Amino acid sequence: MPKPFSAEFSVRDYELDTQGVVNNSTYQNYLEHARHQFLKHIGLNFNQLHEDGTDAIVHKVELEYKRALRGDERFVVRTTAEQQGHVRFVFYQNIYRLPEQELVLKGKVTTAFMNNGRAIRPPKEVTIAIQEYKMEDIK
Repeated sequence: MPKPFSAEFSVRDYELDTQGVVNNSTYQNYLEHARHQFLKHIGLNFNQLHEDGTDAIVHKVELEYKRALRGDERFVVRTTAEQQGHVRFVFYQNIYRLPEQELVLKGKVTTAFMNNGRAIRPPKEVTIAIQEYKMEDIK
């Protein structure tokens, strides 16, 4: 498994619920933003894929909440990706509170690629970019 891509963020006050912790739905926003940052890091652009006729969609989300984040806390989302079958990629994404590196959330996001509403194989540039990223650690 390659070294995970890391994206650091801070909790913003409007992301908190009545109990003063990050609202559960907000964690999905954190994961999505980190996935897009990961794609940029490996040379892909989510918006450009769409303009080229390919839409990457979320098929399934599995979240396991471990601890709550609170206002102004810093955290990191660590992301790795694996191809699953012919049309899906699975993103394994964990959130850790900083600086303690305390596990806050374990996430698994399954994505697929679509063109005109039909599932398609991932574009070659996506498959190649993720394979090259995975090879970086081996070099």
